Amino acid sequence: MRSEEQVLERIERTRRRRPRVREDRITLAHGAGGKATHTLIEAVFLEAFRNPVLEALEDGAALDAGGARLAFTTDAFVVSPLFFPGGDIGDLAVNGTVNDLAMCGARPRHLSASFILEEGFPVADLQRIAASMARAAAAAGVEIVTGDTKVVRRGQADGCFVTTAGIGVRERPITLSAASARPGDAVIVSGPIGDHGITVMLARGELDIEADIVSDTAALHGVTADLLDAGGDGVRVLRDATRGGVATILNEIAGSSGVAVVVDEAAVPVRDEVVGASELLGIDPLYVACEGRLVAVVAPSRAGAVMAALHAHPLGAGAAVVGHVAEDPPGMVLLRTTFGGTRIVDLLVGDPLPRIC
Repeated sequence: MRSEEQVLERIERTRRRRPRVREDRITLAHGAGGKATHTLIEAVFLEAFRNPVLEALEDGAALDAGGARLAFTTDAFVVSPLFFPGGDIGDLAVNGTVNDLAMCGARPRHLSASFILEEGFPVADLQRIAASMARAAAAAGVEIVTGDTKVVRRGQADGCFVTTAGIGVRERPITLSAASARPGDAVIVSGPIGDHGITVMLARGELDIEADIVSDTAALHGVTADLLDAGGDGVRVLRDATRGGVATILNEIAGSSGVAVVVDEAAVPVRDEVVGASELLGIDPLYVACEGRLVAVVAPSRAGAVMAALHAHPLGAGAAVVGHVAEDPPGMVLLRTTFGGTRIVDLLVGDPLPRIC
């Protein structure tokens, strides 16, 4: 049997290899947020578009333009079904874009929205989606100021896809980055994980599973502002745990910062309904997407203040410190299980729940 050191060394050697897409054609795994997605981004897009801003691979780009400190982001939404308990593709698109800006420490200001519509799509459904987007934008204090519409022939799309972009203002003199985590830092999750991915999966009606779960889709800029006010420059990293879930975010932080992230399984907040549905589906809630939860890495001296700020906000009432940052093994995420053991939490190749955002 290989020793633990040999296993870790082999994993590290694999991670150091130059990224290369081995497949001849794109698969669903390439859009799932796991290893295949990271390889695609680094081997194709980063290789083609390489520049210092893009190389950071953050949720949005931190830009300086005409003396203004801006954040800019873009996203696409292909969720199936379009309408699900707790939300729909419309509020998901607005909230997701607002959240990417908030994770940059910015105050969201303006959005764009583009629609790809399939011939035959019901106008009533499009009106419902547009109304949902309008409500979500008003609630988040942002305006949808430009957009585009394309219609493709029947069978060449799946009803409605939405692409958004957003601009926000970085008003605080801080820099948030997945490469900023330091040994000793606290790792915080803002609430129960996995609600969105499980909700969408069950809403497809392909499985004979019933559970009282609704999507957690929400705009996080308010709770993020409170968190940053409390934590100041002690807040190192903010990420919203969408595709690939909390596990993927923690792997990105560990890899970018060259540190280990150690998670206490018993401390991770998960609803019983999500645990039960995940067990039936054979998946780990750590890998299930959220749309209203963030992961924060915070200096230990500021963790108490950050937790108090989170608990005082409705979207952070279920926040928990789930682990800490350590020196070794660098680039790894370790889970201390409820059985007293430790296992590696690696990136998945694909995603057991495709098209959840």
